[in-house]
Amino acid sequence: MLNPASPIPLYRQLADILWAQVRSGEYPPGARIPSENSLASRYGIGRPTARQATELLVRKGILVRRRGSGTFVRRQQKEVDLFSLAGTMFSFQKEGLAVTRRILQKTRLKTIANHGENPFANQKAYALSRLSLVEKTPVLIEDIYLHATLFAGIDRFDLAGRSLSQIVAEHYFMRPSGGKQNFKIGYLSGKKVLKLAVSTQTPILIVKRFLNFAQAQNAIYAELYCRTDQFVFSQNIGGVIDAESRLL
Repeated sequence: MLNPASPIPLYRQLADILWAQVRSGEYPPGARIPSENSLASRYGIGRPTARQATELLVRKGILVRRRGSGTFVRRQQKEVDLFSLAGTMFSFQKEGLAVTRRILQKTRLKTIANHGENPFANQKAYALSRLSLVEKTPVLIEDIYLHATLFAGIDRFDLAGRSLSQIVAEHYFMRPSGGKQNFKIGYLSGKKVLKLAVSTQTPILIVKRFLNFAQAQNAIYAELYCRTDQFVFSQNIGGVIDAESRLL
């Protein structure tokens, strides 16, 4: 039930309950959720509060309204995690392979040095670095930079165990509107060589990723360093960016 004494607004409490019911399968994709009148009666709140809760989930893409029919759980289309190779990691997990992430540099707000293609050069931005491992083998390093204003407070989240795109969608209610990726083969030096457990002569796939949002262009920038000696990385051409990997 809802807690009127909680500092969390009632509509947000109800939205969290509905979202949990969707995740648990109580309301599967395509299912109609109770009307706002029914929700108001069930939880002892006004209809405007119930509408605020459902509207929040509509904005997050969890629910969809159909005029004259009601509000339904959206049937999720296949979607690729544009923020990292989370889609790639999921493909390994489906094969029963253990995937872990380690934070190499905790998220912090800092002034970004002026080098390379980083759109945040000479500006403040949130920066972090993390390492992904498959079956205890290092696979890729991600150096990620985020817009300081749009993602204020992002440093309070654990980005080792959660998808960045999920956090941005669920807590900042934003999704990328587009972007681009640049690819090249290069070689590493310094700490990255040790973290990826490669030599300075090992070819590495380097991806530079720019993500745009309605609120700002290049709001997220990432540099990905992917091992190519054990895995094949491929990108499907289509309406959205897609990436998948397979064991050689």
